[in-house]
Amino acid sequence: MTRFVEILGIPIEAGAGHPGAVMGPAALRTAGLVRALRDLGHEVRDLGDLVPEPSKPDHKPEQWNASPANAARLAEIAAWSRALADRSHRMMRDGGVPVFLGGDHSLSMGSVTGVARHCRDVGKPLFVLWLDAHADFNTPATSPSGNMHGMPVALLCGEDGFDGIFPDDQRPLVDPAHVHLFGIRSVDPDERRLLRARGVDVVDMRLIDELGVAVQMRRIIERVKAAGGHLHVSLDVDFLDPSIAPAVGTAVLGGATYREAHLIMEMLHDADIVGSVDVVELNPFLDERGKSALLLVDLVASLFGRRIIDPAVTQSQIGGQAV
Repeated sequence: MTRFVEILGIPIEAGAGHPGAVMGPAALRTAGLVRALRDLGHEVRDLGDLVPEPSKPDHKPEQWNASPANAARLAEIAAWSRALADRSHRMMRDGGVPVFLGGDHSLSMGSVTGVARHCRDVGKPLFVLWLDAHADFNTPATSPSGNMHGMPVALLCGEDGFDGIFPDDQRPLVDPAHVHLFGIRSVDPDERRLLRARGVDVVDMRLIDELGVAVQMRRIIERVKAAGGHLHVSLDVDFLDPSIAPAVGTAVLGGATYREAHLIMEMLHDADIVGSVDVVELNPFLDERGKSALLLVDLVASLFGRRIIDPAVTQSQIGGQAV
């Protein structure tokens, strides 16, 4: 099915602990993302990169429920988040499928908030598939580092400590029970307690090893379909094993393989439930001859319909020869 896809770059690295993610959107474009989607027959509009106006949150850092050191560069991230939430909301209202190119994972505070506003407007339940090595459920009070790329899911689900980033009436919350953290293999102790208390669905790599990717993905897909929901997919480079995608500052061994990642994207495409996408944490400075960027482009292409062969074509139809 042909889709109208809008690409928006979010060159932010304020939430990360390593410089370089600011180059992520340019690297994904250079790796051929727009061309790959157009080759699949989609109408693609590249909106360029977001440039937020300088602003400050309503509350000064010392008024937060944590010390300023535990919410690094919060004024800058608040400005990005507000600008992106407004832009994301408008993109959803235009009827296309927005693809947000990062940039570090703090950008999802804005992208998903904008999507949540639209889902609230149209009365559609929002589900989030968070493909990541980390849970990203820290708050300024619990974070060991203060880096806000480890906090977006907590903000989206309404945890304390984020007052002032969005006005209350512009911050519709995501139901924690509608969040699926997938591929997780690094969780801080306080995050673990919060995740259990809030009922977030966590599919860690052990569960994937025991039951397989397909079983878990079918469960999530069936749940979203049964609710008539909108699925936002947030793909972090460190979801993948660093042997195939080294371009990330927070690499964790034991990630998804090439085929596991493609199977997820292929199943999501077939289910036709994905309405918005983040591609985040690509740090070209840490890449090897662009292989991480190229892999991400391939994965996004799979999500939008690239396949090896049309499943309607069987071996008997092609003379019984193996493909």
